[in-house]
Amino acid sequence: MTAAVSHPVRNGLTGDFAVPGDKSVSHRALIFAALAEGDTEIHGLLESEDVLCTAAALRAMGAEIRAEDKEDGRVWHVTGTGGQLVSPEAPLDLGNSGTSARLLAGVIAGAGITACLAGDASLSKRPMDRVVQPLSKAGAKFRQENAESSLPLWIEGAEKPQPIIYDSPVASAQVKSAVLLAGLFAEGQTRLRESATSRDHTERMLEAFGASVTRSIILGGGHEVMIEGPVKLVSPGRLDVPADPSSAAFPVVAALLLRGSNLKLSGVMTNPTRAGLFKVLQKMGADISFENERMLGGEPVADLRVRSGKRLKGIGVPEITVPSMIDEYPVLAVAAAFAEGRTRMEGLAELRVKESNRLEKIAEGLKACGVQAMIEEDDLVVLGRGDLSVGGGGQIETGFDHRIAMSFLVLGAAARAPVTIDRADAIATSFPGFVEKMNACGCDLRLSDTEPRASEAG
Repeated sequence: MTAAVSHPVRNGLTGDFAVPGDKSVSHRALIFAALAEGDTEIHGLLESEDVLCTAAALRAMGAEIRAEDKEDGRVWHVTGTGGQLVSPEAPLDLGNSGTSARLLAGVIAGAGITACLAGDASLSKRPMDRVVQPLSKAGAKFRQENAESSLPLWIEGAEKPQPIIYDSPVASAQVKSAVLLAGLFAEGQTRLRESATSRDHTERMLEAFGASVTRSIILGGGHEVMIEGPVKLVSPGRLDVPADPSSAAFPVVAALLLRGSNLKLSGVMTNPTRAGLFKVLQKMGADISFENERMLGGEPVADLRVRSGKRLKGIGVPEITVPSMIDEYPVLAVAAAFAEGRTRMEGLAELRVKESNRLEKIAEGLKACGVQAMIEEDDLVVLGRGDLSVGGGGQIETGFDHRIAMSFLVLGAAARAPVTIDRADAIATSFPGFVEKMNACGCDLRLSDTEPRASEAG
């Protein structure tokens, strides 16, 4: 266990911030490369604990995956199985990765193999019924070892997977991906419908590997995605992973809150299904510009330029924005704490079943730092301090949630008094090197009780 303290800084953040590869795309790049025919080179893969769990699980199911250091960075090589996976000999330990658990459940269900999914205490409490229900319709069988937790979960894949039409009760890219991955092995049309468009990396990745994906708008509201199986995936040879907008959110908000900031973040994904936070911040008055817009690995990207300026304004954030920024609400709440006026974030029920109960963790953390925050049913209301500075000084229990940890380290940088988080080691789940990179551009984050090294202090 490693604690961390974020000390207030007087100057803004400057320089070029190297945002790591996108976590969602990294998971999918490994999975689709493992299912395809041929060899795939993956550039820019996020080497976080979550993604490495996916790589280890795919190796256990027969894929050849290795990393190679080159002059321009590390390259991951995946030799595809052509969909011919094998049942692993031991349970697949997925750590804290919900994406790994739900997407691989779809792979196992369709591939007709048998496997047991396991994870840490946090992952074992997260809901798996949302994928078990549709995958059961496709012919897979499931057994839980403990009725009080979701994992461990035994999966017996379907010998002849069936195409299904599934109306998802929640707009979830993980549910959609699990259903489509199982549908690759089924004969006929697999259709998934959702009330709002969730992140579409799976559809983009399917097309990169030669699959035909049909997207349509449902009369009366909602969206449908359809594939017709069985599908033979063929490696495109090379995949490039763009920088993660969810990871970029932390230095972006920190730069907005600290006077004198002028920060550049290169190659950040601007996929409309992921860019909700940047749009909301702009509505609050943030100075964020998108430069050198282009395509990378089938995804739109841009260089972000963030400058601090006038104080942010509190606004209403409607529920319709949730799918495009589900992971960014903790750091948005931090931005709202420093804004003028009230910010109401609506429809946040999904935050209750993330790595922690994020809705409660956000409210508790803000209150510990002197900010009024209320939970009203599934809404979060933050009363911004405006011209009154945020006190800080809180001792934050993160629940081993990486996004709670990083969000309150950002708050500490702009508050009057240092903010302490209990589990900085959780950050490696999605953002290895976070502390060093934040310090290099002007923050003062210190692990445990040690003084920062000269190289970390920037």
